[in-house]
Amino acid sequence: MRVSVVGAGLGGLALAQGLRGAGIEAEVFERDPGIVARFQGYRLVLNPVGFQAVRDCLPTRWHPLLDEIVMEASAEQLVLDPQLNEIGRLGAGRTGIVVDRQVLRHLLLTGLTVHTDAALTGYDVRPDGTVQARFAHRAPATADLLVGADGVTSAVRGVLSPRTTPTDTGVRFVIGRTPLTDEFAGLSKAYGSKIAGDGVSLLLGAMRFRTPPKRAAEQLAPDVTLPDIGDYVRWAMILPSNGSLENLTAQDAVLSRMDGWHPQLRALIEQADPDNSTLLSIRVVKPAERWAPGPVTLLGDAIHATSPTGGNGANTALRDADLLRRRLIEADGGSRDLLDAVGDYERQMFEYGAEAVRSSIERLPAFAPGAKLS
Repeated sequence: MRVSVVGAGLGGLALAQGLRGAGIEAEVFERDPGIVARFQGYRLVLNPVGFQAVRDCLPTRWHPLLDEIVMEASAEQLVLDPQLNEIGRLGAGRTGIVVDRQVLRHLLLTGLTVHTDAALTGYDVRPDGTVQARFAHRAPATADLLVGADGVTSAVRGVLSPRTTPTDTGVRFVIGRTPLTDEFAGLSKAYGSKIAGDGVSLLLGAMRFRTPPKRAAEQLAPDVTLPDIGDYVRWAMILPSNGSLENLTAQDAVLSRMDGWHPQLRALIEQADPDNSTLLSIRVVKPAERWAPGPVTLLGDAIHATSPTGGNGANTALRDADLLRRRLIEADGGSRDLLDAVGDYERQMFEYGAEAVRSSIERLPAFAPGAKLS
């Protein structure tokens, strides 16, 4: 069996790793001009299902390294005012496994065949049941299955399910990171909490590595090279939908809404790495109509993009990767037909993917009252 995966995000890479470990040929095609063309290094919280999924997709010899580069998540999820006074609670404290996206992505990239500058322009299902993917700047690729793991603007989805389109919630947010120094030790109760200002919400999360990733890889898995990064604070400000952001940098957009805030909070933004701070929009994709069975399917944000307020986007994509991996291994072993295996994956994925989108949208008004949820 041969599988073409379009998109080198966490879900697509986890699938390719899992297939590689089972002896199934998998190639990854990424539209970016290079693997590190865009910064993708923010802290994620994986729930037990998401963490077990990525663990199962990785070779067992890398499990000790994976365990060394993550941390336990435990936060009270308080609501604080801009002076860090407690004014409420978001709900039950959140637990899970904290991982850095950039570090995890580099681990998942190890040993894979990844073609960059490979923007998909379309695909054709051939008479023999295989599928040929076409790209703007490289030769076509033929496989038994084409998997669109290419995000909210998925080119694969545009052909497979053209009526499934992203919905813009109208909410914008700025995300960035700042080195975790002793100066910010006093902010510890704010990590995992929401700081509520005048029409904005600031969210903070600490990333503390048990062992620095580069050193951990050198000690535990010499065949893996991980980024040389240290502990940091991930911050994100959710902005009002009617605010003007014209001619503002990401940091300036945040600081312009923090007049009178606690000095440590302002310092956190002022000392952020500007290259790792960016403005993003919150768009969702709701899985709706099923497409006709065939040798093409979707995974992750390409079919069920969630609001980050749900904390379930990466978890759901990794769940997809592991489920599809298991079904394709069954098909490759001859215990079931390929289209039947893909169909079983899609039936389950549509159900839990739709629930992930719904629950993430349900939580959005607590952070952005002006969100468009229809």
